[in-house]
Amino acid sequence: MNALLLAMLLVPVAGIAVLYLLPSAVAERSATRVGFYAGGAVLVLAAALACVFKYSKTGYQGTVDWNWISALHIRFHLGVDGISLPLILLTALLSALCFFYSIRHMPDGGSQRSYTALLLLLEIGMLGTFMAADLILFFVFFEIVLLPMWALIAYWGSENAKAAANKFILYTLLGSAVMVVGFLVVFAYADSFDMAWLTAHARGDIPKGAALTAFALIALGFAVKTPMFPLHTWLPDAHTAAPTTGSVLLAGVLLKMGTYGFVRIAVPILPQAAPTYAPALAAFGVVGVIYGSLACLSIARKPDGDLKRLIAYSSIGHMGFVLLGIGSLTTVGMNAALFASVAHGLITGLLFFLVGGLKVRVHSAKLDDIGRALYRRAPKYGVLIAFAAMASLGLPGLAGFWGEVLALFSATKPGIGLTQSSYIAMAAVAALGLVLTATYLLAVVRRVCMGPAATPSEEPVTELTAVETATWTPLVLLTLLAGLWPALLLGITNPAVRVLMKGV
Repeated sequence: MNALLLAMLLVPVAGIAVLYLLPSAVAERSATRVGFYAGGAVLVLAAALACVFKYSKTGYQGTVDWNWISALHIRFHLGVDGISLPLILLTALLSALCFFYSIRHMPDGGSQRSYTALLLLLEIGMLGTFMAADLILFFVFFEIVLLPMWALIAYWGSENAKAAANKFILYTLLGSAVMVVGFLVVFAYADSFDMAWLTAHARGDIPKGAALTAFALIALGFAVKTPMFPLHTWLPDAHTAAPTTGSVLLAGVLLKMGTYGFVRIAVPILPQAAPTYAPALAAFGVVGVIYGSLACLSIARKPDGDLKRLIAYSSIGHMGFVLLGIGSLTTVGMNAALFASVAHGLITGLLFFLVGGLKVRVHSAKLDDIGRALYRRAPKYGVLIAFAAMASLGLPGLAGFWGEVLALFSATKPGIGLTQSSYIAMAAVAALGLVLTATYLLAVVRRVCMGPAATPSEEPVTELTAVETATWTPLVLLTLLAGLWPALLLGITNPAVRVLMKGV
């Protein structure tokens, strides 16, 4: 199994090497296919990892543990458990779909070779973040994703792309800098960066005052990446400007790096500090739910409302439920956070693909430019948009339902030391957010898919292409599977979460 983990990181490296070893003209013509072969190979390796993974066991499996910087006790330490496995699979799937989609839908702005190399480097950083079992190695992979995503937005994005890319990297770099200071505070007292060891021993080694400081610093870095209100302002601009594949990976994977950090590092490694900050995490999450929903309602009512921007704000609301689950400090809440993270990756990835397809057809993501009556103009496309919207609003039977409902349940019985009445009040407010979410998504479906027949002035909308059908079908099927059989995902995460939460 350790060979699989290494291979998943080395295959994209090999893909980058091939792109720059080939003659420039050849590499430029075949770049997207090289990316697809590399991304497909990683997906096959991820599937093999899921097959050999021992689901009855807890703790890291397939461990790679090499001495890296011995003077600082830093090791190249990789591993996978029930918490990281679903996110590794999600990353491999979305990356492979983005590579495949790019074969026929390469964004304008730069060379195919550079674009593909950036996507491969991004995949290395995303996978490594979920595999890392050492805090400094985690930080290295966490940082690797920033430059390729900045370049994708800046050079392959739409209007105001440079400003949006600069805002993205400024926020996330500052968050990462604060986060690594928190890691150093932990190391100063525990003399280790090993995540498994710290989870088992940090409570006794780190005084509460130092733990409170470290938690605040680490949580701030993860809050920016999540993003948590009011540190969210980089996200709508980044999504609006990013190319389709950039938006899919940004929403589908990069945001999950923040929530994964809370579940994997902040709460279990600093359990003595978690109850102090948990109510604030939950409260900011609930504010994000309401704020994101109201922002989406406002966009849905505007004639020039941008659909990509609306989906970006919806992500703030959905990640608010994730923070509410984490802030409950319960096993149910952590499982809810992980389930909602995976579900959001599938659904929002599908939504950004769909909007990207509309942008190719009508050359705009603005609601008025897209027009009305999509059910008549392109019935299959309209049905797919309605399906993704229903999944996003949390319709029972689809993936979006379970994570948000479990997060609400977790808030009714929060962890030890937390005030139940305040959490019940937050759950009630968050439940109102579900109503608002349904309101704006149904308004979008009504505005885009329904209404009178298209006027002659509206751009014609072609039906799904073969590449689009092949790219989006896995996301539709997995959204249905997770909604109808939630035990499949919860059965993977729950044993690992139970072990991780023992000390909290």
